[in-house]
Amino acid sequence: MYENRKEPIFDAPVPGMGMTHELGARPWQQPAQYTKMDDIAQVYIAQMQDDAFVEQALNLLETKMPVTMIANAVQTTNVMNGVHSIDTGVLALPIIMEMIMLIADTEGIEYVTGTERNIDDELNESRLQVAVERVDDDAMNTQSDMIQTEEMQEEEQEKMPTGLMARRS
Repeated sequence: MYENRKEPIFDAPVPGMGMTHELGARPWQQPAQYTKMDDIAQVYIAQMQDDAFVEQALNLLETKMPVTMIANAVQTTNVMNGVHSIDTGVLALPIIMEMIMLIADTEGIEYVTGTERNIDDELNESRLQVAVERVDDDAMNTQSDMIQTEEMQEEEQEKMPTGLMARRS
């Protein structure tokens, strides 16, 4: 079809073009509904007072899902719906987290914030890293030993007399 053309085709569709929407057709491609943090905080406070949200949040918290993950999912959903921009969403994360922790505290549910540092896990990870480095060092040393052995064998072979009538020792 295009073999006989002398000039390149620049107006051909880009692969995957049929699977996309027009520019600006998605909510996140439009200007945000709210730009001030006071307004965004009020939106989140109103959303989190809904009984359905409270029930879902409590179910997630009972499974020990970190509050940070729930808050991030909530703000990402609102970014996708065009409620606010990603920048103001990141600024709203502490507000969302505090509201979720308040909901958990009023219901008496223990929760994981996701910001705790577990020293034992960090220590185990550092030990694992040291062990991996040791294995890598051992592999490098073994490899260099093999190279040195091969070089010594080559030197010995060079010292041996060669030829049809050479004596072998």
